[in-house]
Amino acid sequence: MIISTLVAVTLMGQANRTESMKPKEKSFYDFSVKDIDDKPFNLRSLKGKVVIVVNTASLCGLTPQYAGLQKLYTDNKDKGLTIIGFPANNFNSQEPGTNSEIKTFCSQQYNVTFPMMSKISVKDKDMHPLYQWLIAQSDRPNEDIEWNFAKFLLDRTGKVRYRFAPKERPESPFLEKALKELLAEKAK
Repeated sequence: MIISTLVAVTLMGQANRTESMKPKEKSFYDFSVKDIDDKPFNLRSLKGKVVIVVNTASLCGLTPQYAGLQKLYTDNKDKGLTIIGFPANNFNSQEPGTNSEIKTFCSQQYNVTFPMMSKISVKDKDMHPLYQWLIAQSDRPNEDIEWNFAKFLLDRTGKVRYRFAPKERPESPFLEKALKELLAEKAK
């Protein structure tokens, strides 16, 4: 009896948490974000493109994924792919730098040319509304971002179609297959 009560209370708490964290924006294109130079970045400009949204960090064991992400971007941007990096300092302070320092690091260490955004939070009470929405739209709506380099793959209409764990490398067969599938779909 006690265990079933605890389970019910826990599930109600998760439901309330999920409900309270739902952003007011209805579509990926409704969110306001700023680029790494702190200028507004219009997500509506990405309509008709396949988008990978990834939270990044400069001092993480997964940081070399920048190279794989850049290769994906270079190889597929003419086919309609955009990658958006969101630096976040949520995991063991692995992104302590300023936007300017992050921009320099990305360009000097990994020749990143895909759009990088201003540093945000991707978990806890100060989670950016875009990440609340991405999680809610994914196949794991009650699971927080696990670590740096979690990836969301959105189709050309802005719908979250895949969520990849941080250790799923950009060159993994699973990610590449999903990306190829979405790039083959025609823009609506």
